[in-house]
Amino acid sequence: MAEEAATGTAVLLRVRGLQKSFGAVRATDGLDLDVRAGSVHALIGPNGAGKSTLIAQLAGEIRPDAGTILFAGRDISRLPAWRRPHLGLARSFQITSLLPEFSAADNVALAVQSRAGHSFSFWGDARRQADLRQPALAALAEAGLAARAETPVRDLAHGEQRQLELAMAMALRPALLLLDEPMAGMAAAETRQMVEILRRLSRSVTLLLVEHDMGAVFSLADRLTVLAAGKAIATGTPAEIRANPLVRQAYLGDDAPC
Repeated sequence: MAEEAATGTAVLLRVRGLQKSFGAVRATDGLDLDVRAGSVHALIGPNGAGKSTLIAQLAGEIRPDAGTILFAGRDISRLPAWRRPHLGLARSFQITSLLPEFSAADNVALAVQSRAGHSFSFWGDARRQADLRQPALAALAEAGLAARAETPVRDLAHGEQRQLELAMAMALRPALLLLDEPMAGMAAAETRQMVEILRRLSRSVTLLLVEHDMGAVFSLADRLTVLAAGKAIATGTPAEIRANPLVRQAYLGDDAPC
């Protein structure tokens, strides 16, 4: 609670002593993490540092061996993955999983119905349901895809498919959105566009992202946590992380972005 008092900002996600082992490998090793409401918080670190395992534990896809995950003050450490979006915790994946024959709007409508509990017995009728269609179009607009709503997913560029996946996550109306390498595989222009989209979304949702593009990370994040060997070795603002000699030695190197 000291952090809230010092910053005036509530901690939306609080992780304490999180541990997960795979055989002799500790993917997370007594990890602590605080994510403030309204922030863009980035997780960075070398391959094998435990970033994706941490995200999977937060999303409920992997159960931790020990430790606690508190979201909005509630202990969700053992809560099933399917229940977490209903509490306001959603995630987007490193590898897209979309329905290529359906339109962008159809894919987002599926996310809307999963939140609302609709049943799609007849897809043609579902396409005409305003309570599904309108939120889907709004989420596409948030993700910068309003003009591509009727385009089949198979005809979308890679960057547009990543935007669509983001729209599907936003359709769940999360308070906290977990992003696993949202810029993966993107060209420079697509990366710049995604950074702007995420910056705009951050006005209404807290973001916790894993990303290897350091230029994008340092231009977008308010705070960063550096992971190494399953531990959080440093947390701070971009300026503090750049200046941290331990971080530069362990990960960033002398050519880190300034």
